[in-house]
Amino acid sequence: MILSTLCYLEREGQYLMLHRVKKEGDANRDKWIGVGGKFQEGESPEDCLLRETWEETGLTLTEYRCRGLVTFVSDRWPTEYMHLFTATAWTGTPHPCDEGELAWIGKRALRALPMWAGDRIFLDLLERDAPFFSLKLRYRGEELEEAVLDGRPLALD
Repeated sequence: MILSTLCYLEREGQYLMLHRVKKEGDANRDKWIGVGGKFQEGESPEDCLLRETWEETGLTLTEYRCRGLVTFVSDRWPTEYMHLFTATAWTGTPHPCDEGELAWIGKRALRALPMWAGDRIFLDLLERDAPFFSLKLRYRGEELEEAVLDGRPLALD
């Protein structure tokens, strides 16, 4: 099993997005996602969030909030428990990311970008300012087969 974080930095109706185009064998290859990554030994979700955000962006978060827990189940990869955050303040100077290209993308424009189907579900929850949630996403290959929000199945489009 994998423990990870994902963060959406927010400013003026935009999220800082990472287009994952640089690493071979990347499960997120060619997708647009927030910033984050896997826990290291002894890290809390916040430790991982701060380290991964700095490594990928050069920014140090100063205001952030844990928004939910997303469980990814896949027939290709180990189960992943992802701690989902948003951030509204930071310090530092952005630097290039060795995992992809960073870009500020308008929240409404996100839906047109290549991303996991389940990401659209939790982005909608973030936009609605939903209270802390637990979302389970089950994939076969890249196809979302099941989504369960706080123990209740969701209808898939």
